[in-house]
Amino acid sequence: MSAASPANPPAAQHRPVLLDEVLDALAIAPGEWHVDGTFGAGGYSSAMAGRGARVFAIDQDPDAIAEGQPVIAASEGAIRLVQGNFGEMDRLLAHEGVDAVDGVTLDIGVSSMQLDRPRRGFAFRFPDAPLDMRMNQSGETAAEFLNRVDETVLADILYTYGEERQSRRIARAIVAARPLATVGDLVGAVHRAIGRRPGDKTDPATRTFQAIRIHLNGELDALERGLDAAEAVLKPGGRLAIVTFHSLEDRIVKNFLRARSGQEGAGSRHRPEARAAQAPTFRKPARAVRPGEAEIAANPRARSATLRSAVRTAAPARISRQGADS
Repeated sequence: MSAASPANPPAAQHRPVLLDEVLDALAIAPGEWHVDGTFGAGGYSSAMAGRGARVFAIDQDPDAIAEGQPVIAASEGAIRLVQGNFGEMDRLLAHEGVDAVDGVTLDIGVSSMQLDRPRRGFAFRFPDAPLDMRMNQSGETAAEFLNRVDETVLADILYTYGEERQSRRIARAIVAARPLATVGDLVGAVHRAIGRRPGDKTDPATRTFQAIRIHLNGELDALERGLDAAEAVLKPGGRLAIVTFHSLEDRIVKNFLRARSGQEGAGSRHRPEARAAQAPTFRKPARAVRPGEAEIAANPRARSATLRSAVRTAAPARISRQGADS
């Protein structure tokens, strides 16, 4: 497989968040294999190929797969793109004949491409859009879920994944508003429940949308599986770089890296990890990195981003991925 030239990297549609900082953390050497587990519009993959990497790119969204083909063509073989969830990257790599890689990059959460398309139903600024929110465009939609879920279960979801203190009041309003069909239906239910004050910097429905999206797509479980999978496929000296956009994601990544580097903290609220005398699988993580003022001014969505990175040791992976399914 030939790599793209640093002087002529394949074209991508947008500049991803913390791009320079991610590339610094990856420290790519020409000819290395790297995984971009969240291809999106191809920004990270293109930049990595531009540094001389061979990139195995993954995305679960059929739109990303279809619209990423020009980026793949422009890479002249430097980037492979497959549809799937990054939580299964070890199995996807094995299917492609790749046993180990030099770097793994994940950009967690909804992509700008998904947010900006009304039909995907991720953004409450499109009130007439269908209430969808499915990242892989298959299975139950957000509307179908909200029209059948128990009120108490829904309140727990809003509290757990959205950290919404008024979750019970909002859940009651959503159930009363059934049937919901559009983004505006959900936004209206939230506003009726907790109001909206003029001048609010963020819409009161933000936490509710976040919670429903995370639950519907199993995002936190996928992140935990992805961290285990990255540990399994990284070579000794391999680099892991993860960009998150809210506290739930960042907490999982921070706790994982602390635990696997032999520091205090282990597991998460979703899967507590038994402490054992095992050799660290990662070196001490680098200091967390956040966007500077210039990047935030150019892209306000970058404001909440956090990059965490670490280097793999030679210790065996702690999770047997083959045994995880049994």
